[in-house]
Amino acid sequence: MLARVYSRALAGIDAPPVTVEAHLSMGLPAFTIVGLPEAAVRESRDRVRSALINSRFDFPARRITVNLAPADLPKEGGRFDLPIALGILAASSQVPAEVFRDVEFLGELSLSGELKPVHGVLPAALKTRAAGRSLVLPCDNADEAALVSGIKVLGARHLLDVCAHLIGAQRLRPHTSTLSANAPPYDDLAEVRGQHHAKRALEIAAAGGHSLLFIGPPGTGKSMLASRLPGILPPMTEEEALQTAAVASISDAGFSAENWRQRPYRAPHHTASGVALVGGGSYPRPGEISLAHHGVLFLDEFPEFDRHVLEVLREPLETGQIVVSRAARQAEFPARFQLIAAMNPCPCGYLGDESGRCRCTAEQVQRYRARISGPLLDRIDLHVEVPRPPRKALRPDTPPDGEPSATVAARVSAARNRQLARSGKSNARLTPREAGHFCAPDSQGLDLLEHAAERLGFSARAYHRILKTARTIADLAASESVQSTHIAEAIGYRLLDRQAVPA
Repeated sequence: MLARVYSRALAGIDAPPVTVEAHLSMGLPAFTIVGLPEAAVRESRDRVRSALINSRFDFPARRITVNLAPADLPKEGGRFDLPIALGILAASSQVPAEVFRDVEFLGELSLSGELKPVHGVLPAALKTRAAGRSLVLPCDNADEAALVSGIKVLGARHLLDVCAHLIGAQRLRPHTSTLSANAPPYDDLAEVRGQHHAKRALEIAAAGGHSLLFIGPPGTGKSMLASRLPGILPPMTEEEALQTAAVASISDAGFSAENWRQRPYRAPHHTASGVALVGGGSYPRPGEISLAHHGVLFLDEFPEFDRHVLEVLREPLETGQIVVSRAARQAEFPARFQLIAAMNPCPCGYLGDESGRCRCTAEQVQRYRARISGPLLDRIDLHVEVPRPPRKALRPDTPPDGEPSATVAARVSAARNRQLARSGKSNARLTPREAGHFCAPDSQGLDLLEHAAERLGFSARAYHRILKTARTIADLAASESVQSTHIAEAIGYRLLDRQAVPA
């Protein structure tokens, strides 16, 4: 007897189809799984055998061969336990085989037959919907899968529940997601005292999707400012939320329902390796830059990161994706994140500070800043100084001197909507050709930009990034055209380019 059950594997953020074929033949009792299974899949033999026996099914005393097709696709995890068990039951005529045609199955089995949750459910649900099938999986994964609209999700707690559904004895009820789109609890920008110039830069970065580098002494509020960025970004669309949740779903930590529709905020320590940032492993998993997809990646103590680690950011900053290649496998992950970095102006951190505590030599300062390569620095749109705030602004009895996040977020959303209506994307993602078309300044602005480019030695990339930043400034001002004042402000946010000019 031969039975076929449909399931899904996990390959990066993709969920390729897997056909579980179970065949019973004459011969000495044996249980073999083929189709490039890894250790956890091979161990499913013992889990499936115990689950069937403890669920009061007959375990066939025959030669059992289970093939996970296609054979050249690596299979991992316990996600195939349920389809393997159902394939054996169908091959031994304990459940009808014809009911599997329009259904896909995922789930790990305990020895008692209970269904345990698995990783990577959301990508599988998206592909199952595209295939026009319904999805049966553990109840603990049902909320996550039901986030995908237009798919019939059936949650089950035990193997017996699935079998009762298949034979028509007791149908499983379609599951609807209980996750709500409540306003995420972001920190308020009004809590940051002073730093009006840095707040303005943060608003511009949020409106246009630009990358941003804060430069200032310790304790001036760089980290506080960065943590407020998710709260002023536009609300996530359903597509963005699904993409972000899909990346989290395939990570080791998995997807958490409380993070639904929240902008990711990732802040890895400066000792993080390149693999931690881009992802990797024998079975590739997403790294920090992918877990920050449609959110914020904050790198504090920017020059303290290993230079080779920082260089891995260059490609995803341009393309919005990362390809992880290993000897046996290759996986592609999305990485459309906003980079926010913070650094001190010198090794001791007090260069130019009013305290006068800095004793760093010019050579030490140059060596410190040289840890960030020119090509990477060129890809960061705004370089902004964050000086020490006035002592009066820090007094507890001093009222907040800034706008709340909700007020800033309204302006940011209005500016982003103008960009989407004009080009279908944020300004930071415009190609050089699109930047020349949508961001062309007036004659005075063009003369100013050309003079600054000649004086400061801007690269072609920096030239176009200034144009895109100026376009965002104009969008915040609800201006149809890019004017010289917008160009001047955008040039002012290239601090390190201006400081590179010899005195």
